Amino acid sequence: MYRSHSCGELDTSNINKEVTLAGWVQKTRDKGFMIWVDLRDRYGITQLIFDEERTPKDVVEIAKTLGREFVIQVKGTVIERESKNPKIPTGEIEILVKELTILNEAMVPPFTIEDETDGGEDIRMKYRYLDIRRNPVKNSLLFRHQVAMQVRNYLSNKGFVEVETPYLIKSTPEGARDFVVPSRMNEGQFYALPQSPQTFKQLLMVGGMDKYFQIVKCFRDEDLRADRQPEFTQIDCEMAFVEQEDILHIFEGFTRHLLKEIKGAEIGDFPRMTYDEAMKTYGNDKPDIRFGMKFGELNEVAQHKDFKVFNDAELVVGIAVPGGASYTRKEIDKLVDWVKRPQIGALGMVYVKCNEDGTYKSSVDKFYNQDDLAKWAEVTGAKAGDLICVLSGQINKVRAQLSALRMELAERLGLRNPEEFAPLWVVDFPLLEWDEETERYHAMHHPFTSPKPEDIPLLDTKPGDVRANAYDLVLNGNEIGGGSIRIHDKETQALMFDHLGFTPKEAKEQFGFLMDAFQYGAPPHGGIAFGFDRLVAILGGQETIRDFIAFPKNNSGRDVMIDAPATIDNQQLKELSIKLDL
Repeated sequence: MYRSHSCGELDTSNINKEVTLAGWVQKTRDKGFMIWVDLRDRYGITQLIFDEERTPKDVVEIAKTLGREFVIQVKGTVIERESKNPKIPTGEIEILVKELTILNEAMVPPFTIEDETDGGEDIRMKYRYLDIRRNPVKNSLLFRHQVAMQVRNYLSNKGFVEVETPYLIKSTPEGARDFVVPSRMNEGQFYALPQSPQTFKQLLMVGGMDKYFQIVKCFRDEDLRADRQPEFTQIDCEMAFVEQEDILHIFEGFTRHLLKEIKGAEIGDFPRMTYDEAMKTYGNDKPDIRFGMKFGELNEVAQHKDFKVFNDAELVVGIAVPGGASYTRKEIDKLVDWVKRPQIGALGMVYVKCNEDGTYKSSVDKFYNQDDLAKWAEVTGAKAGDLICVLSGQINKVRAQLSALRMELAERLGLRNPEEFAPLWVVDFPLLEWDEETERYHAMHHPFTSPKPEDIPLLDTKPGDVRANAYDLVLNGNEIGGGSIRIHDKETQALMFDHLGFTPKEAKEQFGFLMDAFQYGAPPHGGIAFGFDRLVAILGGQETIRDFIAFPKNNSGRDVMIDAPATIDNQQLKELSIKLDL
């Protein structure tokens, strides 16, 4: 037995007890006649003491050779510490060591294995197995496990069954780019790694499983960012014989359960907002409603004067920044520079200071009088002491620009408290969106999403106006889940493929298996998928998902620890019938 106890469980109730511990050397302090060693494992730290008077001499000599991260085993007696450490659970005791075994020596690590490390992100990614020894990363992975257990417990108690679906599937043209896998036994043919188990979970409903879930790995070959990885994890769910309201009810309860059990947060009913309302009020379809700064559309009160910038714009829109009237001209100029950055793309910004005495001072006083500016304040909800920030331009672009500014200002003002949770449902998404590059419509979610029954006649005349029977769950400005009621009959599915530009032959080749299944009694069904990595990060109070994944990729999609992706042997390429033109 390597250990009788962990390094985090001993206390004064164990005094005089003989124990065996094993772990890593955190640090050593050698006073000549006495050596202290902090021994670390997953559970905590215990102080060891090697005393020349009470510890065998040969054991003391071995102790003097210990370095950071050596793996050791010790046997000794629990005694009371003279100098106690109230910061750790084992801080009142230490182990008087009688026996010491070095299980493995260690090189000096490239960064300190401490909460506040001196290692940069690149070096810690390269030596991720060392980074995991640090409490922040270790605790993030333990937190992820805790969330996963709550997910499984809740869904299992609601009658959901976890079913595994295949990883080697068929590539489809819709959605993001697939990762493809060559087949040795089927020359010239390829599998794809799943972007989602979408069609398989629908087939499980056809198979009568009724309630399915899976915590599943998915893959997308797309550009990366802080909250996106080429491989990611979903909580994938599907239910039969349900309407939209049933899905929203179950997964509102699911989210409420996680927030209560993981964060101790009590949440009431979730507000609902249509997609059109979200875009008009917040400029995006995943609004953070923990704070105000709602959009005020100013066309009617700003396009009647000789200010050409506004008169030529499709949309003039502003927000009221609480307390912003105190900003200096230099601070406002920095905001203007911020929105003009290429990442945002605005050409400029108009501002209005709402003074405490009820007057207004703007950057366009030449064109607008006090009555005009008072109307701007009314539309944006600005009060005395606030600053109105106004952007103008093409509708979709200017909404996105102002949305980015709203989030940046909220961050600066401390309005995005990670311990406050504000969920909401966004519903009634467009079924289709126009792609300028391909000059055709694409499914906004995926081609299996059901249109609102009352909107089906519009598919032939106004396809862009058709609403989807779809819904997203948003938490603190992040989409944590999305789903829809599915098409469950062959005729409607064929109609959907037709409007997406598939020929009957292409639809048969790509999705014939699903169309065939619908002919054998497919029940009405729908579901939702949660981004598990993102959900865990938000519950953990972080914006990025990387520290909640054991072995993440970097922003270039590389695993710098194992140096992947990598070239493969020519013999392997030959077996796969792949020729590279180099």
